[in-house]
Amino acid sequence: MNTREVILDILLELSREKEYSNILITAVLEKYDYLDSREKAFIKRVSEGCIERRIQLDYVLNLYSKTPVKKMKPLIRELLRMSTYQLLFMEHVPDAAVCNEAVKLAKKRRFQNLQGYVNGVLRNIARGRDEIVYPHRETSCMEYLSVYYSMPLWLVEHFTRAYGETACENILRAYLEKRSIGIRLRETLSEEEQERLLASWKQAGISASKHPYLPYAAQIEGAEGIRRMKGYEEGLFAVQDISSMLVVEVAGIRPGDTVVDVCAAPGGKALHAADKLAGTGQVIACDVTSYKTDRIEENRMRLGAKNLSVRVQDARIQDASLAGKADVVLADVPCSGLGVIGRKQDIKYRVTQESLQEINHLQREIIANVVHYVRPGGIMMYSTCTMNPAENEEMAEWICREFAMEKVSMKDSLPGVLQQDIKEETLQLLPGVHETDGFFMAKFRKK
Repeated sequence: MNTREVILDILLELSREKEYSNILITAVLEKYDYLDSREKAFIKRVSEGCIERRIQLDYVLNLYSKTPVKKMKPLIRELLRMSTYQLLFMEHVPDAAVCNEAVKLAKKRRFQNLQGYVNGVLRNIARGRDEIVYPHRETSCMEYLSVYYSMPLWLVEHFTRAYGETACENILRAYLEKRSIGIRLRETLSEEEQERLLASWKQAGISASKHPYLPYAAQIEGAEGIRRMKGYEEGLFAVQDISSMLVVEVAGIRPGDTVVDVCAAPGGKALHAADKLAGTGQVIACDVTSYKTDRIEENRMRLGAKNLSVRVQDARIQDASLAGKADVVLADVPCSGLGVIGRKQDIKYRVTQESLQEINHLQREIIANVVHYVRPGGIMMYSTCTMNPAENEEMAEWICREFAMEKVSMKDSLPGVLQQDIKEETLQLLPGVHETDGFFMAKFRKK
């Protein structure tokens, strides 16, 4: 098995934009599970790296190739991208091996006439990589940030307008850093039991530590498979990002409450709410397809949440049985996903200014419907995993303006380190600034 040929095929498939990289790469690694762990790690590293660094790789290739990247044959373009990534970011891989393997692949895939071109471009990059000149930071700051951090220029400008240049660069830098996985430990576990569980993970070679924001939150790195971790089958923990946990923490769920999660898959917040109820009340978790609700049901069974029920329900369509019944509605609505680019790098290439407007329309449709599920005096938590004022702060103002809803202070429910970042009773979390993904939340009470 030629691992570089596997990578090439992954990149060619991703170039068609019919599948997201995290889904495709996972499927390929499962297909070739018999490979050595180092070979699988190489496939994952180069495939993901080529996606997250594409703009920078193309900039370098355009410096050294007479044929612009856009005019290259698709196979040659992806072959040069994956090889350039190895030359620039993988010091332990010999330059000669990168160049020779690329030439062999060009020949094997019937591009014999371009072997010399591939070899020449890559050897020139290998010789000149320490002298690569990027756009000048002082005179072309936006272009520099776009190229150096591989972010489309319009998104760099968007983040700069919204949060300022310093925060923008912190966000872009954080997108390229290694991401930990959020773990919610069952709140029924004692502190001693939590520490024993974390110690067992460390013994298995997993980097595990408590998260500073919440006492039951942890973060891990280096897990070969979540399902194989001690405590998974017993339902002692759930995979959930810290920002998602904060939503449920802030909601103020009390024993006996009825909680409706209207866009629930894969079920993190709904299951967290069920834990908060401690066997009382009920959580109704809804999502738009059976594929999504099946994922919730799987997690419900594993965690033994008997007070949680699952429904296939489009959040835009009224469910009369829920009208005025919810003490708490969790509305984590579909969004542009700009806050999780660090985990799903394809997003930055697929999102457009037009799609931001389309998603905003969908969000308003959902809220206009689910606001009727909240009982008088009840709570609605609005949240997104994005950084876009039109989807976040402006939506919060629209909710107050259009419906009998008022913003509620979240200050007393948040960790002290986050309280200073509340603005107009809303909280925008930023990667690189906060120890979370990009996330927004606001709490409303029905008048």
